[in-house]
Amino acid sequence: MALSRKVGLYAGAKYKGGGPMLAWVLHRISGLGIIIFVTLHVLASFLTQQMGSDLGIFINTIYESIYFQLFIVFCAIFHGVNGFRIILLDIWPRLIRYQKESTWLEWFVILPLYILTAFIMIRRFLAG
Repeated sequence: MALSRKVGLYAGAKYKGGGPMLAWVLHRISGLGIIIFVTLHVLASFLTQQMGSDLGIFINTIYESIYFQLFIVFCAIFHGVNGFRIILLDIWPRLIRYQKESTWLEWFVILPLYILTAFIMIRRFLAG
């Protein structure tokens, strides 16, 4: 008998998967953020260089804003470190029983990296 896959939004939001589930969701969001950044970058380059369009300059101002850059830096750092954690768990399947601990270790690596990077970016942004 197959599993029932009819889960509503409320039941899905109540799921208490903890850190590994949050890492799974953020991995998808960060991947999507990276794809959006690359798409905007290619589109802006094409529109500016090939068409001479002001739309390309407008798109440049979007992805050159400090908020978008902070988001993309988080996406890149999180996606890279979480991907490395997933690779390690795939190479050594016995470590899967320590998935929560590896997720905590992942956050202990990500947060200092991101905070330091964001601090440097914001300081340079405010300096002009």
